[in-house]
Amino acid sequence: MTAVRHPPAAVAVAPSSVGTARKASRDVTAAPSSPPAPGRLPRRVPVRRVLCLVPLVLVAVAAVHHRSVLGEGFGRLRTASWPWLLAAAGATCLTWVAAAVTRQGALVQPLPRGRLLATQFAAAAANHLLPTGLGAGAVNLRFMTVCGVPLARSSAALALYLLAGCVGRLGLLAALLIAFPGALRLGALLPDGSVLWLTAAAAGLLVAVAAALALVRRLRARVCAFAREALGEARSVHARPARALALWGGSLAFPALQAAALAAVGQALRLPVPPAHTALAYLAATVAAALVPTPGGLGSVETALIVALVAMGGPVAVATAVVLAYRIITVWLPLVPGALTLAALVRLKVI
Repeated sequence: MTAVRHPPAAVAVAPSSVGTARKASRDVTAAPSSPPAPGRLPRRVPVRRVLCLVPLVLVAVAAVHHRSVLGEGFGRLRTASWPWLLAAAGATCLTWVAAAVTRQGALVQPLPRGRLLATQFAAAAANHLLPTGLGAGAVNLRFMTVCGVPLARSSAALALYLLAGCVGRLGLLAALLIAFPGALRLGALLPDGSVLWLTAAAAGLLVAVAAALALVRRLRARVCAFAREALGEARSVHARPARALALWGGSLAFPALQAAALAAVGQALRLPVPPAHTALAYLAATVAAALVPTPGGLGSVETALIVALVAMGGPVAVATAVVLAYRIITVWLPLVPGALTLAALVRLKVI
């Protein structure tokens, strides 16, 4: 009789042992990796963290370089009339609002207002640390790109902003020259022979640009494409009355507020020059100083302002004191918080 073989009985596994096995498997999976080899390089510091420190380093370098000017300027503020100094500080704060309004007016696409205003405050600090216009232009171009504006459109808006700013400043200067024809002698700001040299340099630059456009086909194509984009953006902006009003109103308000700040400082230090003449001196001096591309106009603006105020009839000592105090209020006092704002915007990826 053949014996019947039965299959082996299933091995019973206790539930507690199954849970223990699963836990051990998870522990093995979640175990930290082995430490890096001794020859492995450490993890790189993110580039954005380094960029956050760059504005503060530049502020420190600029402050050390101009420490004598800072010391004398703060010394002059002790004898000034504080109500007028507060008026100058208020006008300076309003310049950032005017810049934000003008930036929005140059672009059809709406931008977030709070971040736009903070960007103008940071851009003012960047503008004083880099050659004139480059710092603010780079910050605003990056801000518009982060907000989703195409590069071609944001570049066209930047060009329209610069054009409106130049027209506004020159328009105010022309209006004041017509209103006060004998108040300023331009020969004081433009030495003998400088007009001829400037005309020759401008003509040479135009000839060089025309030759480059005529010879380089790719450059000519890109310039023509940018011109079409800029003209299209300008037409779109001026098709909306609110945008056009913001663009031209802000471009006129910005230099007017800067001139008002200088006039207030002049009154605080008892400068014997009428406020309207002081505003005229400011506009003429900044137009002349724009020909020298120094960081934020540091050096060239001070010299041109002192010369213009002396040409208006102000004593040299008082004119120097007014210019130093004005630059302290409008440049040096906002520079550190502006640099901190710039670093924060870089950290938060707003720009």
